[in-house]
Amino acid sequence: MTHDHDLVLRPTAAQTEAALNPPPGRNGGDLVVETLAGLGATTVFGLPGQHALGMFDALRRSDLRYIGLRVENNAGFAADAYGRITGEAAPLLLSTGPGALTSLAALQEARAASAPVLAISSQIPTAGLGGGRHGYLHELPDQAASFRGVVKSVHTVRTQSQIPSAIAEAWTSALTVPHGPVWVEIPQDVLLSETPIPVVTGGDTFPEELPPRPELTAVAADLLSRAERPAIIAGGGVVRADASGKLRQLAERLQAPVVTTFGGKGAFPWTHPLSLQSWLEDRHTTDFLEDADVLLVVGSGLGELSSNYHTFKPRGRVVQIEADLGKLESNHPALGIHADARLALQALLETVTDRTDPTAADRVREVLGKVRERIESQELTLEQDVLAAVRGALPPGAPSFWDMTILAYWAWSAFDAKGPNAMHSAQGAGGLGYGFPAALGAAAADPTRPVLAVSGDGGALYSIAELATARQYDLNVTWLIVDDGGYGILREYMTDAFGQPTATELTRPDYVALAESFGVPGVRTSPESLEADLAKALSAPGPSVVVLPAVLRMFAPTHLG
Repeated sequence: MTHDHDLVLRPTAAQTEAALNPPPGRNGGDLVVETLAGLGATTVFGLPGQHALGMFDALRRSDLRYIGLRVENNAGFAADAYGRITGEAAPLLLSTGPGALTSLAALQEARAASAPVLAISSQIPTAGLGGGRHGYLHELPDQAASFRGVVKSVHTVRTQSQIPSAIAEAWTSALTVPHGPVWVEIPQDVLLSETPIPVVTGGDTFPEELPPRPELTAVAADLLSRAERPAIIAGGGVVRADASGKLRQLAERLQAPVVTTFGGKGAFPWTHPLSLQSWLEDRHTTDFLEDADVLLVVGSGLGELSSNYHTFKPRGRVVQIEADLGKLESNHPALGIHADARLALQALLETVTDRTDPTAADRVREVLGKVRERIESQELTLEQDVLAAVRGALPPGAPSFWDMTILAYWAWSAFDAKGPNAMHSAQGAGGLGYGFPAALGAAAADPTRPVLAVSGDGGALYSIAELATARQYDLNVTWLIVDDGGYGILREYMTDAFGQPTATELTRPDYVALAESFGVPGVRTSPESLEADLAKALSAPGPSVVVLPAVLRMFAPTHLG
């Protein structure tokens, strides 16, 4: 009798020949790129450095496409977006010490947003490992320690034979829910040394699934079926799990209104009769959710932004489906179901009883009407017109990437993403500089559609060097820069708190002239001509910049009482 665990995949004749007669001149870097190709990677991002040259030299002997950015953190943002768009682990190649550490903010965002990024960094030579102070260039006593609190897993390689297995293990970790960034480090001498190891020809990995416990979904289905006022909060976990279709089916069967978090934009149709849209920073929405007798939270930890800055206090029973064990019941007691959103929603669909509720759509309209009245009372026509112009210019299905800027904060609540996985921002970790390099990564993932990046002038200065990247690879990204003369949201925060701002005003370049100096077309627009100018830029192939001089204001918060 042959058992499954007795089966061994036998090499083909071609694989045997390649193993017995590997091509000359290969090094440890070749093992890296061969493993990546074997795992299914087609594109890598990064920046070369002295210790990592073995990896980069190996790229020219491979079929992998390399997208080189000008700053490691921006390369990390690009890989983050590539992972979000494709669902694949995005390789990020970095050098030791300063190069590696410069990627930390991007990896923090990837972790917060569950974006699968496979970061592979060089290390000082093997002789220097162990914490001594040998004086190697870029030396850190424990480089991996800088990443352990940021990424999902850390993998340190010490010999060439460990490279394929370490990268495969990291790849599996990145793609096991919740997805996230992982870290592999390989010493310089291991990368540079000629290798006797055969060509890596295989690399299948099988990320583990995370199904729900059936006794928990049975209880959840019973609670939802018997609820009088059920409601649903859909977070980024629904988008990452590609579960928006199942979410809609469940909401319609339960007649449960749905609000999406800022990370879950597009998880539920914006104009659906049951859609509360994304107005989480509004007391009317908060009150409605607090009144639910059963609240289903899918793919969200109900953190600061998703809970109206922790003012949300549910009075009913909470059912929370969450793949990240650390987020389960971390903010509110709940029937906690540790599971992938897609599998858990499918289990609920198989067990819930259909509800009828002729008042559900009316109650949704009432809440949205109150929200609209509150916003309209604040004389914020300019802001709403600008956001509408962006939506009008952006083709349905075209992805957008938003930096931490006032227009993005409006978009979190008020922008119709027109589909799942179409609107992305840096709201997970909240770092500046995300929008443009992330858009470049998305354009590399799918060159058939235009991609929009939105930044303020402050955030734009973080990634201005990537105009060279956009031009070098001719990526279809239109970059909208809203120029208000400084860090606009910090200006508002400081004025509200202290009466006047400090350190928020910025000297800026002429962004149109600067873009054109990189060979990227630029145009200065106005609120009145924004939609036409943006649509024209998006329809043209290659990169472009649209600059909107405007001082936008935020709508008044409701969490301050």
